[in-house]
Amino acid sequence: MLNYFAGLRYVEKHARKKAIRHEDIFALHRLLADSVMDQGEAGRYRMMAVRVGSHFPPAAADVSGLMFELLEWWNKKSVELSPVLSSAILHYQFEWIHPFADGNGRTGRALALWELYRRGFDSHHIFSVDEYFWEDRQAYYNALNAVRLAGEDLSGWLEYCAEGLRQTLDRVWLRVQAFQIKSPKKLILRPRQEQLLRLLRDHGSLSPAELWEALGVSRQGAMDLLRPLLEAEIVEKMGGKKTGRYSLKKP
Repeated sequence: MLNYFAGLRYVEKHARKKAIRHEDIFALHRLLADSVMDQGEAGRYRMMAVRVGSHFPPAAADVSGLMFELLEWWNKKSVELSPVLSSAILHYQFEWIHPFADGNGRTGRALALWELYRRGFDSHHIFSVDEYFWEDRQAYYNALNAVRLAGEDLSGWLEYCAEGLRQTLDRVWLRVQAFQIKSPKKLILRPRQEQLLRLLRDHGSLSPAELWEALGVSRQGAMDLLRPLLEAEIVEKMGGKKTGRYSLKKP
């Protein structure tokens, strides 16, 4: 899990990078696969033959050249397509090459997300399609395998990925809709702040002690979460210093 979040942070940090190179792929793979690889070395293309179910990826000697071609396409030609399609194609081609000895699935999904972020599909980085893939792992593997069974026809895979993106964004929209307070300031909510707003929505108002106990944070931690929400006029404090309570600000 720590590796996954480190990989997400890397993708977010480099979301606007114009040219992705081998070194960028290596760096991402090192973050995602550090200390959890069953074989091979994190951040280096494989030097061995591998098998993925019924799929035999290209020989190790061909990996570097195939990845060069994929990066050339990603950096130059992918912009001719919708990012919904280019991210799915990038995802599949990376998995077909299977360039690392281990950790290819998580890296391929991170690259697909990187392409969406890179193309401005989500300027605030508030979604990841991984949850959709994780919920039915067999459907994910079946969709990948179906491409090979169809003679490398990507149609079904593109539809599968597009549906996953649609479902993911629907869920994000429901999360956004849960907070109807309109703030004069733009604010990107942290997960703990979303949790805090849900608590206030469900309970009406809470004292400082009730808040930090419910959130499992220190008093200072609770204040660090509250301060931006107070400044953005999403949350308000009622009562005195000792008897004060926090609530969502009425529209």
